[in-house]
Amino acid sequence: MPKKKNDKSGDCCPPAVPMPPVPTDESVANTQLARLAKAIAHPARVAIIRSLVRHEGCIVSDIVDELPLAQSTVSQHLKQLKDAGLIRGAVDGPRICYCVEPGTVALLKALVEGL
Repeated sequence: MPKKKNDKSGDCCPPAVPMPPVPTDESVANTQLARLAKAIAHPARVAIIRSLVRHEGCIVSDIVDELPLAQSTVSQHLKQLKDAGLIRGAVDGPRICYCVEPGTVALLKALVEGL
């Protein structure tokens, strides 16, 4: 997949964290799954995650160009995804780079598979 012109292939994002352990306690698993599901419970946030996965690395703030939303709305969605641990970001000069957090995405997949 071609990279965006501002993409630095992960140079701008902090290192990925390993996948957290899948909880064996059902109540804990339910809580974690509900928290992560809430974070992706909007089509724009799903689109952002898909875009970040598709680009295999960092996309600099031009995520806005891919979505039919205002920059402030995209920023709110990015904040919710970052707060949930699904993405990570770092300031790179005047830009902010965002990357998918593969460990948390893997945890989300494992929790869904455990349903």
